[in-house]
Amino acid sequence: MEDLNSQLAPGMLVRHPEKPEWGVGQVQTNIPGRITVMFEDAGKVVVNSNLVALDLVVEP
Repeated sequence: MEDLNSQLAPGMLVRHPEKPEWGVGQVQTNIPGRITVMFEDAGKVVVNSNLVALDLVVEP
C-alpha cells in the first residue's frame, strides 16, 4: 500500500476507495503513516496510509 501513498505530495488530488461519498480530496501533508487530505464533502481527514491506499485522481 505504501507505493503510491508514499509518492503523494501536497496539492495532488485523490479519492478514498472506501468512501466515494467524500468526493475528491487534495493532499495537505504526507508524513510516514499519515496523509492529511481535505475532501470536498468530508473536510479534513487524516488517513492511515498503512491501511488505506488512496486513489490518484488524474484530471483530463
